[in-house]
Amino acid sequence: MSGIFHRTSIRKYTGQPVEEEKMTLMLRAAMAAPSAVNQQPWEFYVVTDRERLNAMADCSPYAGMLREAPVGFAVCYRRDCIRPEYAQIDCSAAVENLLLEADELGLGAVWMGIAPIADRMEEARKALNIPETLDVFAFVACGYPAEEKTQQDRYDPARVHYIR
Repeated sequence: MSGIFHRTSIRKYTGQPVEEEKMTLMLRAAMAAPSAVNQQPWEFYVVTDRERLNAMADCSPYAGMLREAPVGFAVCYRRDCIRPEYAQIDCSAAVENLLLEADELGLGAVWMGIAPIADRMEEARKALNIPETLDVFAFVACGYPAEEKTQQDRYDPARVHYIR
């Protein structure tokens, strides 16, 4: 569980390209996530083209780090999945797995929410030419970290309630 207690949101990158093998490992981790009725609604767009990364950055006021990241992931979900009301929850689990694997591989990454803001979702779809059958859930910027952060201890026993 050391990855859980080590991972932080990294927003600055060295510019060194991320190896294809590492991107594949992150995607394998993402797709290992649990999902409602095992629907696995996710689709992933892996973006290394600088022009497209810049276009992604323009989709949200919180996505500027994509301008410097060597790779960006657009996490989407199929509208026609079995239980669409759970698709965003499923994608959340997939993104967390992707982030944990990035940390394990010595990479830094940060999750940027796109959903549920309809305007951002539509702008992201257009920026990446994503089919109408998919909704964009989130972006993840990723690269070799150019900053070092220590994770905060967020455990708060006041938020734990036992029912016995």
